[in-house]
Amino acid sequence: MISYIKGPLAEVDEDLIVVEAGNVGYNIRVPLSLLETLPPLGSEVRIYTYLRVQEDAMTLYGFGSRQDLKMFKQLLGVNGVGPKGGLAILSALRPSDLRLAIVSGDAKAISRAPGIGVRTAQRVILDLKDKVSLDDALPSLTETDAGAAQPVSGMSDKGKEAVEALVALGYSSMEATKAVRQAAGSEGDMTAEQILKSALRYLI
Repeated sequence: MISYIKGPLAEVDEDLIVVEAGNVGYNIRVPLSLLETLPPLGSEVRIYTYLRVQEDAMTLYGFGSRQDLKMFKQLLGVNGVGPKGGLAILSALRPSDLRLAIVSGDAKAISRAPGIGVRTAQRVILDLKDKVSLDDALPSLTETDAGAAQPVSGMSDKGKEAVEALVALGYSSMEATKAVRQAAGSEGDMTAEQILKSALRYLI
């Protein structure tokens, strides 16, 4: 019904912002990850919205991009995850980190969200793992130290070995996958051992 709301940022609260559009101030519930990126009050913002209609209330939920809104809608499709739970998950994890947690099967990271237990986190992974790809979780291009962009392809066998080694060292699947993708993307063709050593530098 309402695709997005564009206008000055009028107010910011703990999990709520007010955006003025057409001389009307819209209350929009947002995840903490969005609050951290908002410009100063009075600046123009574009918030992509989801409208939930109940018998006694209409509530707007807002996100910084269509992809993040899509992620929220996907969470709503998981049994046991309503708008409150979806917002809690996206407050505990940035959308890109949530996608990475899903593709790497890191239920522990998802269960850090208030009110989200391990079983619910596992259900999120099970229901959404076929709808989220690693390319959604991380940019397809990674900047090198020299500033040139290099394509980052799917995880290689050497990369997977490095991820398994990091997990064995106690890192979560999400942390390990992200570090290995950064290491392999920024330093070119390396052995599994070299990728592992480089990835550790991102984690320290």
